[in-house]
Amino acid sequence: MLPADPAGLAAAAALLRQGQLVAFPTETVYGLGADALCPEAVAAIFAAKGRPAEDPLIVHVAELAALPRVVAMVPPLAQQIGAALWPGPLTLILPRGPQVPLAVTAGRETVAVRVPDHPLARALITATGRPLAAPSANRFGHTSPTTAAHVLADLDGRIAAVIDGGATQLGLESSVLDLTTSPPTLLRPGGVSLEQLRALLGEVALAPRQSSAAGMASPGLLERHYAPESSLWLVVGPADPALAWLRSRTEQELAAGRRVGLLLCDEDAQALAHLAADCERLGSSSDLAQIARQLYAALRALDARQPDLILARDLGCNGLARAISDRLTRAAAGRVVHLKDTETRR
Repeated sequence: MLPADPAGLAAAAALLRQGQLVAFPTETVYGLGADALCPEAVAAIFAAKGRPAEDPLIVHVAELAALPRVVAMVPPLAQQIGAALWPGPLTLILPRGPQVPLAVTAGRETVAVRVPDHPLARALITATGRPLAAPSANRFGHTSPTTAAHVLADLDGRIAAVIDGGATQLGLESSVLDLTTSPPTLLRPGGVSLEQLRALLGEVALAPRQSSAAGMASPGLLERHYAPESSLWLVVGPADPALAWLRSRTEQELAAGRRVGLLLCDEDAQALAHLAADCERLGSSSDLAQIARQLYAALRALDARQPDLILARDLGCNGLARAISDRLTRAAAGRVVHLKDTETRR
């Protein structure tokens, strides 16, 4: 564990220049950093995480002006978006520069790149003197880390160090926008909302979900991702019927002798407080930023208590709720109940 001070940054940068792996905080989640231009260091990321080679990595640079180090060209649209939204939780898909190993991009001729909005992250990139490939610092497919302790819970003994920068501010991964399509395509919702992107760019398409990593231009697109060890069920629909479903399903499971975990906004938690279930509160439904910030930490805390199943409610698709819904849907891995037709997809 390295401190978030000049000495800690210097030690981390030295490790990265040696080709080793260092986890560090960004405004989204903790990233597992390696020299993005060193094939051996990139390979070490995949080994440490147990990540399939067909799942690409995001390259982090310290500023917009550093884009030519990793991309073949900087189109005017990328310049416009970068000037408006970087540093920030937005990743752009652009043509790969020849200096970026194909292992970073899963063999594709496009590369995912962003400028993180965290002073420690940018300082580390600058001190290292290299762009950093940095997926989330957890075992592949598991819940992303928002504290240094989460990183060590997954990767202790597999990486050289982690910089302890406290809890992350946003708590969800970056949005991913593909600029190689016309119109641009939002591949993954995140900290920059679809509404923000459309206000800036006009038309922005939404990508359909994929069931395989093959051919993916971005990480985080698998049907099962961000998942706890316990089975998570997500109910989608209007608030009142969804709450009724949660109450009924919890009562059924408790009557059968199973331990139920509830991952709920404060209002739902209050409504179900009479049930003998283990509940993690995310914050008020009116404060989506708080819910996003708490989501992964609450899911990890609940999962650590080993319930037989976890139940959660979808909060819609407006603004940041779209990203929260995306993460919960992938964490549920097909166990999604749509109240319009009451069908359960497995």
